[in-house]
Amino acid sequence: MMKFLPILFLFALSAGFVQAGDNSQQTLTLDAVTSEVLAKNATILEANAKWEALKQRVPQVAAWEDFKISAGTKLGRFVNVPANGFTDQTLSIEQMIPISGKNKSRERIAAAEALVELEEARRRELDVVNEARASFFRLAKVYALLDLNQANETSLKQTLQISQARFETGGQSQAAVLTAENELARIQEARRDLEQARSDEETRLKVLMNRDPFAPLARPAAPPLLTDDPSLSLANLRGLLFANRPEIRMAEAGLAVAKFRLELAKREWIPDPALSIEAQRYNEASQAVSEVAVGISFNVPWLNGKKYRAGEREAGAGVAAAAQAVESARISALGLLRDQLKRIETFHHHVELFRDKLIPLARQTVEANRANYETGRGGFLEVVLSERNLRDMESTAREHLTDYQSALAALEAVIGAPLRPAATPAKHHHLTNNDD
Repeated sequence: MMKFLPILFLFALSAGFVQAGDNSQQTLTLDAVTSEVLAKNATILEANAKWEALKQRVPQVAAWEDFKISAGTKLGRFVNVPANGFTDQTLSIEQMIPISGKNKSRERIAAAEALVELEEARRRELDVVNEARASFFRLAKVYALLDLNQANETSLKQTLQISQARFETGGQSQAAVLTAENELARIQEARRDLEQARSDEETRLKVLMNRDPFAPLARPAAPPLLTDDPSLSLANLRGLLFANRPEIRMAEAGLAVAKFRLELAKREWIPDPALSIEAQRYNEASQAVSEVAVGISFNVPWLNGKKYRAGEREAGAGVAAAAQAVESARISALGLLRDQLKRIETFHHHVELFRDKLIPLARQTVEANRANYETGRGGFLEVVLSERNLRDMESTAREHLTDYQSALAALEAVIGAPLRPAATPAKHHHLTNNDD
């Protein structure tokens, strides 16, 4: 399976599958599309905003409880009491002291939950970028097919002119002329379908880039080559998969949450005392404060052991379940990686087969039939059918090349890391940090 890696991203174009078009025109590059999607796509921005919001829970749960202030004053007294027998005003301040560290456990839980949201944002980012790149490749394919269509139309018009000239001199039947005109009409009809496909793909790409769908879009440039790179070995891809795939990192963060919940359940046995200071003023005292008292209060969990032991068992079962979720995510990811590599291998085989064998044979067949037709040893129908077969071959080859490009782009979404790190925008690197 790995014999085709490392491989070239667009070797078919350089080998002459299709015409590259006018390089003097302004073009849209794959990196420019990726950068704009990362910066402007609404789905990505929404996911990032949710992550930013969830991060703000961390300092909230880590903070101490607000201290309490209470005050009281006499409104009326309806009994006779000795002087200074009762207080007329009281003022107290109470603060809970988290000596158990429960707030720290809650902080760790919130940080791990924020990391889950971060990985969810990364998954959305990878999916949107993959969708945009696949759309870019499809749009480039449509432009290439339009170039082929134009070249075939020009060639067939020349053939039609020859047929008409021969028909006028009696050297060609009218059926041959009609056949050529019919083939020309088929090409022109196919061009309208390609123009519709181009419009659809441009709209899809502009929406992903958060552009006005009615705004113009430059022609896509040939995507960059993925040159020989030892990082594309299976061992390295497995390492990248385990280190970067969002689903695995979400499962690992979920395991961390479960462990911190178990930690919190064990700390529930430890009471957090509340310290209070109370100032009192007696009814006829001349001082502002007659006396000061200090108090302490705390809950008593040890008499409710059944409740807290059940909480520990629940949290322990959660850890076991989360550990299984991590293992399941790893195995599932490996299955996706294997399928994706097999898909890339298959498309690579198709591209090589068409480039090295089928298209050269189809071109030779067209040249041979044309030569036979010009010398009178072959019929016009053979020329038309061979040219039609060549057009179908070239179109299919471009389809396979696009599938191959899209499969490589999807590989990045599978492993959760770019195959070309140097071309990845800084924003993407920011989102892949282990920032809680």
